[in-house]
This record gives sequence, C-alpha cells and structure tokens, in this order.
Amino acid sequence: MSGVGSKVVAITGASGGIGEATALLLAERGAKIVLGARRSDRLEALAGRIAKAGGEAAYIRTDVKRRDDLSGLVGLACARFGKLDVLVNNAGIAPVSPLDDLRVEDWEEMIDINVKGVLYGIAAALPVFRAQGFGHFVNIASTAGHVIKPTVSVYSGTKFAVRAISEGLRQEAGDRLRVTIISPGFVATDLVDSVTNPEVRAQLAASRDRFAIPPDAIARAIAFAIEQPADVDVNEIIIRPAAQG
Repeated sequence: MSGVGSKVVAITGASGGIGEATALLLAERGAKIVLGARRSDRLEALAGRIAKAGGEAAYIRTDVKRRDDLSGLVGLACARFGKLDVLVNNAGIAPVSPLDDLRVEDWEEMIDINVKGVLYGIAAALPVFRAQGFGHFVNIASTAGHVIKPTVSVYSGTKFAVRAISEGLRQEAGDRLRVTIISPGFVATDLVDSVTNPEVRAQLAASRDRFAIPPDAIARAIAFAIEQPADVDVNEIIIRPAAQG
C-alpha cells in the first residue's frame, strides 16, 4: 500500500515551522495526526484548524527532553487511533555561536533536544513498531549535518549525530521498518530566534529573509517519503534553497 491517507503520524515540534506545515499537509491528505510540542495553546489551535478542515488530530504537551513525554505522545497515538505508522522526530533548536563564547548551556540544550530528543522518540516508538510489524521513523537533520561552518560546530555535531543514529537504526531495522533522514537547508521558520549571540542571529536572519524556502517545501519532502509503498525506503533527502551556497 502507498499514500498517507490511512496512516497515523506523530510529530514532535509540531507547534510551528516544519512540524506545523507537515501536520497540515498530511492531514489534508487524510492522515490522522498526533501533535507534540511544548506550547499547548498552539497545539490546541492547530488541532482545531485540522478538525475544521475535516481532518483528525490529537495533541499532547511534549518536551522532548523528557523521555516520559515521548512515551506519552506515542501512547496517545495508539490509544486514540489504534496504531502508529510514522514518528517524525522534528523538534530542534539552533542557538549557534562561536566556541569562544563558551555558551555551554546552549551546547547542552542542543544535545538534549536535537540528539537525546530523537533517541527518546526512538525508544518510545521502536517497541511499538516491532510489535505491529511496521513503522517509519522520519528524523529531521540539517544541511549542517553535512557541512561544517564557523559558529555552527556544536549544532552541526548534533545533526551529524542524528544522521549517524538514523543510519544505524536503518541497518538494524530489518525489512519491515523504514527510516528516513530529512536534511533541510535554510527554511523560513523561527529557528533563528533561538540564537543567543546577537551578531550571529542577525547574520542568519538576514540570510533567512533573503533566500529561505517555506516550511511546506520540507513538508512535501516528508510526505514523499511517507507515501512510498512499504517495500520502498527513502533513506535521505537533502533539500535546500537554490540560492544557498
């Protein structure tokens, strides 16, 4: 079977940006959506938009730094819709800065959210997928997980880690589970707002405003991977603005 219309999809970081765009697109195509993020008010509003358009959505406050929260997200999908087809590990932050700034708390936050958050998602969903005999992880990395540049080294490290973990998971998954890495370039989201160094934030915001692509471009890439027949595993998609160097 192909398509997304029969699938149950859980998304972390669903309250804005790529997560929100993915939820709206997949719901429009008939998927049942389970929304997770820290901003409950925005999740409630998004679930309302999906319902108003004729779709189905559930939501639960989810902080990916808390393993129990990921278990709750996966549990809600199974309790509400009877299964989980896809987990989109999308939540991430990017408070990038020169290493000389010694913003150690920012480094720790990126590791906790960008790496451990993905691992907690895997820990929550993998036993469910094994029991079902099917399942699909879609893990959001970054072009920063392919190219290292000044000020971005720790963020790049977290996204290289996402790619390494995802590839190892793919090799261990067997022929009934699928694993996809999505590596976006500059996307028009509020991710830049998490940058605590003012000079770097201004530079990144200028680049974003000049050539970033909309979040729904990434949503379409995610949908493409999900809608393939069960024996087709789209392993990695790199998607960036044509103007990005």
